[in-house]
Amino acid sequence: MTIRALVVDDSLQLRRSVMYALQKLPDVVCVEAGDGAEALRKLRGGPFDIVLSDINMPVLDGLKLVAHIRADPALAKLPIVMITTESAEADRERALKLGANAYLVKPVQAIEVLETVKSLLGLS
Repeated sequence: MTIRALVVDDSLQLRRSVMYALQKLPDVVCVEAGDGAEALRKLRGGPFDIVLSDINMPVLDGLKLVAHIRADPALAKLPIVMITTESAEADRERALKLGANAYLVKPVQAIEVLETVKSLLGLS
């Protein structure tokens, strides 16, 4: 089974580090987006199994991206992992209340990304 992951961050370096972690899973295809608006266009273009997104981005931030995904019946069940520098509990609560499934604070270790994705996708 191929896993399609959408990695959303305005930092190319951070997108690449998340994709590097995901490559440790078998049959992973990573698609990149530099902001939430680009992510929405890509989500509408094909099926994805999981979204990993930053919060602070230009054009459309990660929290608004979560709200858009949850408002779309075709995407409403899509697992979303927030990976952000926002470490305050209020930020975590807001993201989870909007519908994010997991919240990781940067700097994040590859194993933490991997374990979170495996858990959300029901992989061993």
